[in-house]
Amino acid sequence: MIRIGALLLLTLGLAAVGQARAQQMTEIWKCQDERGRPLYTSDKRETAGKKCEVVSREVNVVPAPAGAKPGAKAPTPPGFPKESVNDRAAAKAKQRETLEKELAQEQQMLTEAKRKLAEQEAIRTGDEKNYAKVLARLQPYKDTVDVHEKNVEALRRELGNLYR
Repeated sequence: MIRIGALLLLTLGLAAVGQARAQQMTEIWKCQDERGRPLYTSDKRETAGKKCEVVSREVNVVPAPAGAKPGAKAPTPPGFPKESVNDRAAAKAKQRETLEKELAQEQQMLTEAKRKLAEQEAIRTGDEKNYAKVLARLQPYKDTVDVHEKNVEALRRELGNLYR
């Protein structure tokens, strides 16, 4: 039990030392084992006595500066543009207006698609003795109606999200 605690303490200590470094290079090697199979490793000790080549070198991310609290937001640099409440409200109003226009257009297209489908359902040509042929002819019209119905639903959902 003491060994596990010591091992855990040593691991945490090594992690803390590793975080204190400004940057750390990680290399990945591709080696061939005795049977000729490829072996990928990042442990240089495993490359001893084997034919290996470096396939990747990466620099790990630089940790936060000393004294910075985890999860704290970085300060905004001076001169960085900020969005005012009025700008945000104007952008939201413009977005709402655009969505309402798109919704009106989509509803018109849906009405037109339904009209065309009803028109096609009323037509019965003489060469369509098999009802499967009628269904095959009507399917593109039904698909168009479905697409427009889904678009109208999505636009309404998006408008609803704006009012939250």
